[in-house]
Formats: sequence, structure tokens, C-alpha cells
Amino acid sequence: MKKVDPPQCLENAFAQHSLEDIQVLEFPEGTRTAADAANAIGCDISDIGKSLVFMTETSRPILIIMNGADKVDLDKVAALMGLSIRKADATEVRKYTGYAIGGVPPFGHAKPVETLIDAKLLEKETIWLAAGTPKTVFELKTADLKRITGVETGVKIAV
Repeated sequence: MKKVDPPQCLENAFAQHSLEDIQVLEFPEGTRTAADAANAIGCDISDIGKSLVFMTETSRPILIIMNGADKVDLDKVAALMGLSIRKADATEVRKYTGYAIGGVPPFGHAKPVETLIDAKLLEKETIWLAAGTPKTVFELKTADLKRITGVETGVKIAV
């Protein structure tokens, strides 16, 4: 593990939200999945916030920040959105966020993306999140995540 600089978009987001003290850590073994990240960091998988991109039937991107231990229930999200959804493909993920699958941070995206956050994840005081690459992560207080994303209340969207 070593401290590294985040991608420029994410670094700009940290500065914009007064988070200059955030440390981005790189793990050579990778943090592409929640399980990989938890193993590398040495934390519980439920302490990982995985950022997943979905597309609505109207081609609108939705970012879901999910508890690493759980899976997204597509039917619950579709009912909440009033639209059917599907997982975004790699090209769509990069187009809307600017990042590759496995490295999508919760903010600092290329384009505005509507965000939903799992209720169980917001019960945590701090969580670990992807930092722009499949090998980098950072720790963040959930209070800061709510402030930055504007999402005050989590939703129950786990399977």
C-alpha cells in the first residue's frame, strides 16, 4: 500500500468540498471489487461503498452507492425510479463518470449523475470508496458523502 494522488477530476472534487486532507491509497493487489477492497484494506466488506452505474430505459445514468456486502435489487430501484433499469456497460460508465468499472468514485464525475445511496451504508460512520482506479481507495465519513452528493436519506434497495 502507498499513498498516491487521485485523478484530477477527483482531486478537484476533494478541493471543492474542502476535503484536501483525504488520503488516496493504492493497493498493488487491486481493489476492483468490494471483496478485493476489503481484503486489501483489512476491513469488513460492509465498510466498502461500491459505486455502480445503471441506465434507465430513457438512457439516464444512475449512480448507486451500495453497501459492499449487498447486491442491488433492480426491481426495487425500478419501482423507486418509475423506470426500468439495467447495468451500464463499460463504455457508458466511462462516458458518464470518466472512470473505468472497478474504480468509479462516488463524486468527481465527468458529467452530472443522479445518485442513490443504500440506507445500510449510511448507518456507518466511515466507509471506503473507489478513488478513480481499480487499485485505489479512500476513506470518507458518511456525513461528508451525504453533504457532497446531496443525498440525505438512504434508500432500501438491497436484495
